[in-house]
Amino acid sequence: MRRTLLAVAIGLALVGPAHAADETPNHAEETLTGDWGGARSAAAKRGIEFEGLARVDAFRNRGALGNGGRHVTHLDLKMGLDLDKLVGWKGGSAMLNVLSNGGWGPNARYVGSQLGVTNVEVGAPTTTRIFQLWLQQSLFDERLAILAGLYPIDSEFFTMESAGVFLGPHYGTPGDLALTRGPSIFNSTSFGVRAKWNITGSVYAMGAVLDGIPNDPARPKVGAIRFAKGDGSFSIGELGWMPEAGNDKFKGHAKAALGLWGYSAKVNDQRDTDAGGNALQRYQRGGYLLGERSLLRLGEGDERYISGFARYTWNDGDSTALKNTLNLGLHLKGPVASRPDDILGFAWSRGGISRKWRDVQTVPANTTANEDTLEITWRFALTPWLAVQPNYQYIRHPGGTTQTNAKLIGVRVDVAL
Repeated sequence: MRRTLLAVAIGLALVGPAHAADETPNHAEETLTGDWGGARSAAAKRGIEFEGLARVDAFRNRGALGNGGRHVTHLDLKMGLDLDKLVGWKGGSAMLNVLSNGGWGPNARYVGSQLGVTNVEVGAPTTTRIFQLWLQQSLFDERLAILAGLYPIDSEFFTMESAGVFLGPHYGTPGDLALTRGPSIFNSTSFGVRAKWNITGSVYAMGAVLDGIPNDPARPKVGAIRFAKGDGSFSIGELGWMPEAGNDKFKGHAKAALGLWGYSAKVNDQRDTDAGGNALQRYQRGGYLLGERSLLRLGEGDERYISGFARYTWNDGDSTALKNTLNLGLHLKGPVASRPDDILGFAWSRGGISRKWRDVQTVPANTTANEDTLEITWRFALTPWLAVQPNYQYIRHPGGTTQTNAKLIGVRVDVAL
């Protein structure tokens, strides 16, 4: 616990003008650092928005690879620019986002899950780099938006707002996609172009093409725009329906979407070879189908409700450990009348283990067809800028093996800066 408090203090000490994750408030009075003597609100009127988030996740695990505890830290600073207000560029906007992540996480040390444990655990600890840096132009009364720059696809594609409260990373980026050769996701992004077209008030289509390998794999702690031979490209497209998009009175979640993705460069098949014993070359391709909807209201007002979500994802299964995933969950906003801003969540996920991956393990008999996870979490909004979120996860067959199941108890602390 002392390490956790120290990590929070360090994160706060590093903070200057900031922006943060999706749940971070946009109002200066709802942040720890306030309005900076009026400078923050004055900047917003000129078209410059600052937000920030300091986050700590701490877990204690029992089972799987071993018993023990770890924590990870996450500092997220953003500056958004409305270029129309700032310089008279009609329809223009821009974003600068810097992330700093520290700590070797609980999954890598103690669990070994294919799906993961926390969505702020990174492969290269103590990493600070530019995560987003892009320009966007809106056209035709904002029905079309073209974006170019360093861009994470998990900020818009395959998202379910009602699943955002959960710590498991597979409720954001699908677990099977995260294991491919180079998706542009947290915390490593590629340079690319994204277009979004609002076909009607509730139906949209969007697509993106990005460099197939983010940053420089030889220097995992450094952010870089690098177009190397063999990178190829990554493409993704999504068609979605948001039936309540034009209803200003609606509070809750309503979305359905279908997406497809793929790489232009081939990778080694993890099992099959040609006549010469060389690995066959395969394209990595897949897709997803998702839906979320508010199911009922809690009490007489519109601020408290229960939403449900579901998402199924798939890929070829030739080159990754996961062939498909399934996410199901419930999101309770204001579970008790006296705490309308709290969120209580229950979620279950299954990762289908690829047959080819199982075949090439040292002892195939020690592998399993699925990895299952259960997560229960309650996000307590203690103040407008401070949230504490106890978390419990039970992981059956972590890593797709017959090793002991994992039981994790943890907490997330969020400070809006």
